[in-house]
Amino acid sequence: MDASLIAVAVIALGVAALARRWELPSPLILVVVGLGVGFIPHLPTLALDPDVVLFVILPPLLYSAAQDSSYVALRRNARAIGLLAIALPLVSAVVVGFVAYWSLPQLPLAAAMVLGAVVAPPDAVSATAIGRRLGLPRKITTLLGGESLLNDATALTAYRLALGAAVGATTTAWGGIALFAIAAVGGVVVGLVFGVVVSRIRLWLTDPPMETAVGIVIPFATYFVAEELHASGVIAVVVVGLYLGQRSARDGYATRLQDNAVWRSIDVMLESFVFLLIGLQLPEVVRGLRGHSLGAIVWSAVAVLATVILVRILWMYPATYLPRLLSRRVRERESPPTPASVFIVAWSGMRGVVSLAAAFGIPLTTEAGDAFPARDEIIFLTFVVVVGTLLLQGLSLPWLIRRLGVTGDERRSDLLSLAAAQDRAGRAAGKRLDELAAELPSSDANDDQVHVLRRWLKSRKNLAWEELGRGEEEIGESPSMVFSRLRTELLQVQREVFIAERDAGRIDDEVLRRVLRQLDLAEGLSDRGTRGSAS
Repeated sequence: MDASLIAVAVIALGVAALARRWELPSPLILVVVGLGVGFIPHLPTLALDPDVVLFVILPPLLYSAAQDSSYVALRRNARAIGLLAIALPLVSAVVVGFVAYWSLPQLPLAAAMVLGAVVAPPDAVSATAIGRRLGLPRKITTLLGGESLLNDATALTAYRLALGAAVGATTTAWGGIALFAIAAVGGVVVGLVFGVVVSRIRLWLTDPPMETAVGIVIPFATYFVAEELHASGVIAVVVVGLYLGQRSARDGYATRLQDNAVWRSIDVMLESFVFLLIGLQLPEVVRGLRGHSLGAIVWSAVAVLATVILVRILWMYPATYLPRLLSRRVRERESPPTPASVFIVAWSGMRGVVSLAAAFGIPLTTEAGDAFPARDEIIFLTFVVVVGTLLLQGLSLPWLIRRLGVTGDERRSDLLSLAAAQDRAGRAAGKRLDELAAELPSSDANDDQVHVLRRWLKSRKNLAWEELGRGEEEIGESPSMVFSRLRTELLQVQREVFIAERDAGRIDDEVLRRVLRQLDLAEGLSDRGTRGSAS
C-alpha cells in the first residue's frame, strides 16, 4: 500500500505538471486519468482510506485556504456565507435523501439520509482548485471560499446524526441540534486557543525555518485535538488558519516568503493526489455493485446527480433576493448581484474527496450486527455525484463565465486604494527619514545613503500611480519597471561572478549559498515589482 501511495503521488504530480504547463485544468485531467488507469487490468486496487482523507489531506488544505482568506471579507459576507455553508447543506441532505429513497427501493429512509449528508457539501479542494484562475469577481470568490471552508462541518455533523439513526444509535432532533452547537462552539474555542498559543510561540522563536515547521504541524494537531474533544475539527482548523493568516502580516519577511513557498507546494501536491485518487476509486466502486440491478442503480444515480445540481440552483435565487426584499438594511448595505453572477455561484457546486471519504467510512454493520443497508449503492451514487459534478460543472464553468460575462472589475479600484495607501506610507516613511537624517552630522559620509533612500521612497510612492496611467504600449516602460529590469540584470551579473568564484575555489559553497540568498531576495523584490506593474 505504501508503494502504491508513492506511485500515485508521483503520477499525480507528473500529470499536474504537464496540465499546468499546457494551461489545462489539472483537477479535471487528473480525474480523467484516474478513471482511465482504473480500467487497466491487473493493477493493484487503491481503496480510499477515510482516515487518510479526514486526518491527513483535509486539515492542511483547509488551513492553507483559511490563511489565504480575508477575515474582514468573510465577516462582511457572513449572512450570505451562512446561507450557503449551513442552510444549503442541510436542505440538500434532506431533498437528496428523499429522492434517493424514492428512486432506489432497496434503500431505507435512514440510509438515504446518510447519502444525502454525504453528497451535500461542495468540496473545499474542488472549489479552490478549479475556481482559482477563472477571473471571477472578488465577491463571488469570497462566497465560494467561505462556503468551502465551513460547509464540511455542517455536512459531517449531519452525516454523523444520519449514520447514528441508520445503525440504530438513535438521536433526537434536539439532541442533534445540541450536538451541532457543541461541535461548532468547541471548534471555535480550540481553533482560537491554538491560534493564540502558536502565534506567541512563533514570535518567540524568531527562526524562520522553525516557524514554518511549526506551521506545517498546526492543522494536524488542531484537527486531532478538536476531534478528540468531540468538537468540529474542520471549524477548529479554519479558525486557527484565519487567526494566523491575519497575524502573518506581523511576521518577519523571511518567514512570510518561506511560508508562501512551502504552502503553495503542499497545496499543489495534495490537490493533485486527491483528484487522481478520486478517479482511481472506480474499480472498488464497480466491484461493490456485482450482483445488483444495473438499470435501477443507474436510474437512481442520474436522479441523485440531477437533484444535487438542481437543489443548489433553486436555492440560490430566493436565498439571494428574498433577504433584499424583506430587509431594508440588506438593501442599503449590499449592492444587488446580477442573475448571471448568482447562476455562476449556483453552478460552482462541485463535490470532491470529502464526500467519497464519508461514503467509504460507512460501517459494514449496524448496532444489531446486520449488514448496513445498501452500503455499496451509497458508495456508487456518491462516486457518480463526485465525478459527475467535477466533469460536468468543472468543464463547463470557464465557458459559462466567459459567455455570461461574469468577470472581476476590481483592478482599478484596487489600484486607487493602493496608490492612496502608498502615498500615506511614503509620507510617514519620509517624515521618519527626515528625523533620522537630522541626527547625522552635516559632514557624515552616510548622507549619500539618505539621498538614495529618498529616491527609493519616491519611486515606491509613484509605483501605483504609474499603474493607473496609460498602458506600456502608449508610453513605454514606466520608471519603476525600468529600475526593476536594470536591477535584475545587475543582480544576475553578480550571481554569475559569485558562482565563478566558487567554481574557481576562491570562496566556499557555504559563502556562495549565503550570498545567493541575499541576491535572490533582492531579485524577488524586483520581480514582484515588475509583475505588479504588468498585471
